[in-house]
Amino acid sequence: MFTDRLWKRVEPIWTAYLDHPFVRGLGDGTLEQDKFRHWLKQDYVYLIDYARLFAIGSAKADDLEEMTTFAKLLHGVLDVEMDLHRKYAADFGITKEELEKTEASAITTAYTSYMLNLSQRGGVENVVASVLACEWSYNFIGKELAKRPGSLTDNFYKSWIEMYSSAEFTALAEETKQLMNRIAEDKPEKELARLEEIVVKTSQFEYMFWDMVEKKEEWLVKG
Repeated sequence: MFTDRLWKRVEPIWTAYLDHPFVRGLGDGTLEQDKFRHWLKQDYVYLIDYARLFAIGSAKADDLEEMTTFAKLLHGVLDVEMDLHRKYAADFGITKEELEKTEASAITTAYTSYMLNLSQRGGVENVVASVLACEWSYNFIGKELAKRPGSLTDNFYKSWIEMYSSAEFTALAEETKQLMNRIAEDKPEKELARLEEIVVKTSQFEYMFWDMVEKKEEWLVKG
């Protein structure tokens, strides 16, 4: 399967996520809450554009089955992931309106712009390749953190780990992977290599995103 090939490329990048101080802090509960607050707000505005990608995918889908898959994934973002963000935000006294008014950081802007640009000017295969790393890698991180002693007991970030390691989120990630495999069938090597590079680049953007929230970065120069 094409995703087996992709895994060989992204495994070292995703393994690096697990060693990142922000992700380690989620797992053992030591992450400073102001850093998590920054993640919460930046990931919320990221998810707004991420949801747009699934809407683009549904519009570009080749058949009803693909449209249905994109609709399920869109529901997963709008009604599952973003709901978790709003619940955590309430713990910090952050309103839904404040979340939505957050200015995207430079990294968030670059990441979502890259995905939206590829998805709008390409076919449905570009959309799937663009969204795959986020969905799949968060599930990977959630499952790996869930294995660590104490991560699901006395940990402020317990619900974060439970969410991304859950059967429900795993099913969404698996649907995205299977969609990628179906679309990759019978494509020439040149096209597969291009899609592979999209997944690798979005995986690198994911690492940059973790680094950005760890450092609480926004823009280098404030206007």
